[in-house]
Amino acid sequence: MALLAFYPQLSLWHKRGTDYQGEFVSFSGGDEEAYAAYVNALRDGRPRRNDPFTGRDAELAATNTESLFSIQFAPAYAVALPARLFGLSTATTFILLAPLAAFLSALALFWLVALVTKDDRVAAACVPCVLCLGALATAQGAARTLLHLQAPIYVYLPFLRRYEPAVSFPLFFLFCALVWRALTQTQTKRRAVFWSIALAALVFWLLVFSYFYLWTAAAAWLACLTLLWLIARPDDWRAHLRVLICTGLLAAGALLPYLLLLTRRAATTDAVQGLAYSHAPDLTRRPELLGFLILCALILAIWRGRIAWREPASLFAISFALIPFLVFNQQIITGHSLQPMHYDQFIANYAALLGACLAATIIWRGQNQAARRIPVRALFVIALLAFGVGLMETLVETKRYTPTNLNRDEERRVLLRLDALTRRDQSLTVEQYPIVLCPDAFLADDMPMVAARARVLWAPHMSSFPGLRAGEYRELLFRQLYYTGIDPQRFAARLTNDRAFIYQLFGWARANRRLNVNWQPITNAEIQAQVRAYTDFYETFDRTRAAQPELSYVVTSIKDAPELSNLDRWYTRDAGERVGADVLYSVRLRP
Repeated sequence: MALLAFYPQLSLWHKRGTDYQGEFVSFSGGDEEAYAAYVNALRDGRPRRNDPFTGRDAELAATNTESLFSIQFAPAYAVALPARLFGLSTATTFILLAPLAAFLSALALFWLVALVTKDDRVAAACVPCVLCLGALATAQGAARTLLHLQAPIYVYLPFLRRYEPAVSFPLFFLFCALVWRALTQTQTKRRAVFWSIALAALVFWLLVFSYFYLWTAAAAWLACLTLLWLIARPDDWRAHLRVLICTGLLAAGALLPYLLLLTRRAATTDAVQGLAYSHAPDLTRRPELLGFLILCALILAIWRGRIAWREPASLFAISFALIPFLVFNQQIITGHSLQPMHYDQFIANYAALLGACLAATIIWRGQNQAARRIPVRALFVIALLAFGVGLMETLVETKRYTPTNLNRDEERRVLLRLDALTRRDQSLTVEQYPIVLCPDAFLADDMPMVAARARVLWAPHMSSFPGLRAGEYRELLFRQLYYTGIDPQRFAARLTNDRAFIYQLFGWARANRRLNVNWQPITNAEIQAQVRAYTDFYETFDRTRAAQPELSYVVTSIKDAPELSNLDRWYTRDAGERVGADVLYSVRLRP
């Protein structure tokens, strides 16, 4: 699994050869770059509450404003602190993180399955079945690419998206394994039970401050397992209830500081993240279909007397099959839904696959669980086929994203040069860091993860951070378009033909129906309103707007250089420095 995770990076190294600039391979369309920007700011010594795009750290500290990055800080520090200690770049740590996360996920999953099935061979075969089929379980990834369907949302091996959920993903399986140990040792090893409970609670604390979708899935699973266990195993229920309640109470302690931080989140967070209010059920997700099939198979096996449903292994299989139904329908009770697609991609699919592996194992063994073992050849073939799917995912998506990653590595040249220039004046505060205009949206997203002491005028993912004030994101995007020669006619044309531009202008929650259970299509009236707003902005642009904020650098591509006549009305450019395939200009506001 580690080698499979490392292959895309090896491919980039091979294709770039001596021209390689140190970039990491990304398949996320900017998400990983946003996480890397936050890590790079931490690595540079900035506080937990930082905004790598706007640099308004002092303002965030004064108002105690939190972001999803500063609340879910555990994995960020797990990456940033070693990078700072060993003098590694953020890109290098992300390169190392992919195989390390794959290795630890495989190890944690292996241990959990080995504990439940008491068979190391089954556990080894389950690892590729769960980790390599995650994209296939949601009908995403290479299958959609090969069939020329709509482009997949997250590709490759979804659990390896860095640093969310890659760093904390193994903790989910570790938590489940520790709960298993606590429940199955209540009558034999009390000290082992105590330590299992304590470690399970500690792992849950780490999950809470790591990734929302993982800790809520873990909490839903624990609640489901508690109910199943108490119904199915009334003998010695006091000891089991004591274990489950102790685990739940110790784990729930993490929610107090978490909720305190959550109350301090930026006012724009809910809208940007697509928080929706709904009590409607959601029963059409692919992991739910897989979970339903698992439950049907288990019910049939129980009805025919092949397995005993009260056995701990059967209860674990049922609990994992139920996770998709719980996480996709929690809004029936809570009334809140937050981008359920992320459950789809990063945990519900893997939980359902784990349930399938456990169910298949116990159904094959039948009542005589200890004596009947699955043949080694069958396990080998199953594991090989699953790994083959993972290999196909890796090869197809690596090829698909090769041009993008080659371009990102080439653009890193100019970002490294920019980083060197912006570090010359050590007396500048974060709020005084120079502002850079990057007409290329991908380059703008990449800039903060390389040049930590520069601020970008506008980037697609800057809306994910709390430094922006209400309405400022669109204002900065309009400035970007104005400076790069986009007149109102071209603006209207892009709204009609450029899907990426629609994402940038209206936000992910409006442009992507999978992110919001209350999604409403963007209307023509809304599009015309944006055209009128930009037309007014374009025609009334003056020096006051040009000076707020004031630009210091401009980075443009030689091949696709934008029209900068509007910029030249308000700024003077120097001759420019060619760096690889880009030109870096120093600019100064005209008198």
